[in-house]
Amino acid sequence: MSDLFDDPTPGQNAPEFSVSEISGEVKRTLEGTFGRIRVRGEVGRVFKARSGHLYYDIKDDRSVLACTTWKGQISSLAVVPEEGLEVVVTGRLTAFGAQSKYNMNVDEVAVAGQGALMALLEKRKKQLESEGLFANERKKPLPYLPHIIGVVTSPSGAVIRDILHRLRERFPRKVLVWPVAVQGSNCAPEVAHAIEGFNRMTPGGALPRPDLIIVARGGGAIEDLWGFNEEVVARAAAASQIPLISAVGHETDTTLIDFVSDKRAPTPTAAAELAVPVRLELMAWVEDQGTRLLRGAGQAVQMRRQRLNDLSRAMPRPESLLETPRQRFDQVSYNLPRALMAGVQRRRVSLSEAAAGLRPATLRGLVQGRRSDLETASAKLSLTPIAREISRQKADLAKVATRLTAAQSLRVERQRQQLVATGRQLDILSYKATLARGYAVVRSGDALVTTRAAAEAASTLQIEFADGQVALKGPAKA
Repeated sequence: MSDLFDDPTPGQNAPEFSVSEISGEVKRTLEGTFGRIRVRGEVGRVFKARSGHLYYDIKDDRSVLACTTWKGQISSLAVVPEEGLEVVVTGRLTAFGAQSKYNMNVDEVAVAGQGALMALLEKRKKQLESEGLFANERKKPLPYLPHIIGVVTSPSGAVIRDILHRLRERFPRKVLVWPVAVQGSNCAPEVAHAIEGFNRMTPGGALPRPDLIIVARGGGAIEDLWGFNEEVVARAAAASQIPLISAVGHETDTTLIDFVSDKRAPTPTAAAELAVPVRLELMAWVEDQGTRLLRGAGQAVQMRRQRLNDLSRAMPRPESLLETPRQRFDQVSYNLPRALMAGVQRRRVSLSEAAAGLRPATLRGLVQGRRSDLETASAKLSLTPIAREISRQKADLAKVATRLTAAQSLRVERQRQQLVATGRQLDILSYKATLARGYAVVRSGDALVTTRAAAEAASTLQIEFADGQVALKGPAKA
């Protein structure tokens, strides 16, 4: 019996393979037969492993093809697969022998047709709208006149030249350009990074933070503009703390960044017009406002002056306001002496009547009683704190009187010295000092004689020296 099992079965000459050999042969056959292929289908489940690799399915109505995109290949994908999206994937078929499965290693993903793109765009739009990123209340107002404008665009296209030209025409401003790719697989990450980079700048630093951001690109097909429909770009624009203007494509083009931006411009040139006002128009407006302000101020002053004049004419003259009080004062002044005399007379009569009712003995006793009460109160008062307070205040009063006397004496002495100094200056400036130096003053009556002709014509002359005067009769001789 054992011999039957040991001997090979007659007629069975097929080669034997190990499991690893057959798996390797299948893998080589798949890769050699198909090579690089393109497959169209709908994305099924999508799973991103913790290692960073992306696993998903491509299916149609009858079959499912497993696909894998390695971690290093994901960044080069133009479109990241999403469930329900119809795509065309490009890659190589390979087999995973450990589980007897085959799959496709995908390194390119493209959306299959514009309809699928629009469906994906609508899906992302609804998702972001449900999160409130399109709400008007979260949109920030644009600065009226930004000092620095950041532009996210391609540095070699016509867009940046149009923006700079329009800014130079309207109101020249400082512009920081962050160069990015405006289409292709690198567009979305570079645009998102540029928006975040502008926001991370320090206000007033060596490279100052912009007051406004413009994300701009020229027109194109929906596939060319797709980078601005990526979720990473929309979320970066929504999270920007700097007001942002989207100017992607032409007026009829619409991307996700248009909905989350603070302002949408139909073209890049229109974005520059939204960013700054026209300098000449602004100067004309300011001049017009200044003219209106001066005119309004002048009219207001004129109206108030007219009002003041009207009120002044309605008011009575000061003399008329004082006439009645002056008459009343004169009347009271006239009646006052007689009223005083009548009052004194009445009090004299009252005093006489009171004195007539007092007897000397009674008055003497009353005075004696009051004197005793006064002495008793005085004795008590001397022992109370009031007496001590009176003594202290009397001492303070004596000190104040002493200081006052000293201050008065000092003031009198200062005024005397000042008077002496003034008299000394008066003596110095007086002509008497000149006479003491040998000069004389010649007069004829009250007039001074200062010339020889006047001396000869005078009938009398008085010559004043320092020690007296000498009178001369007759005209003076030469």
